[in-house]
Amino acid sequence: MTNTWILVAHRGGARIFESTGPGKGLGLIRDIPHPSGRLKNQDIGADKPGRSFDSHGVGRHALGKEHEPTEQLAERFARELAGLLDEGRTHRRYAQLVLVAEPRFLGMLRAALTPATAALVVAALDKDLGDIDARELPKHLEGVLRV
Repeated sequence: MTNTWILVAHRGGARIFESTGPGKGLGLIRDIPHPSGRLKNQDIGADKPGRSFDSHGVGRHALGKEHEPTEQLAERFARELAGLLDEGRTHRRYAQLVLVAEPRFLGMLRAALTPATAALVVAALDKDLGDIDARELPKHLEGVLRV
């Protein structure tokens, strides 16, 4: 099997494409909308960071950016996508995987992948191409994949 899946993702959604070889183009496998990923912290109902008690003593402090609601939504979505990729791997729907996402979300995706799925990643592109027209995608992938 020479199928390659290309996950093009951002916080607001993802698309999974399939390439069956050079010159055969890309076929859309699945479109995965995630509209809550486009929300801002104040839209989620949190206008300032949460607060936490120190582990020692009686001090309190604001939680950092990694605890912001938007980051939590993004991490949850990355885990959801990793689950879909893992399911595709276990059903042998692809032999290679290419990840395309903005740098921070790409890191979340990589962290969420199982070791077996991560082993199939042959390339990663740290660009936000989530809203790009599917017909324009192959020219952006030229450096990482022969489409």
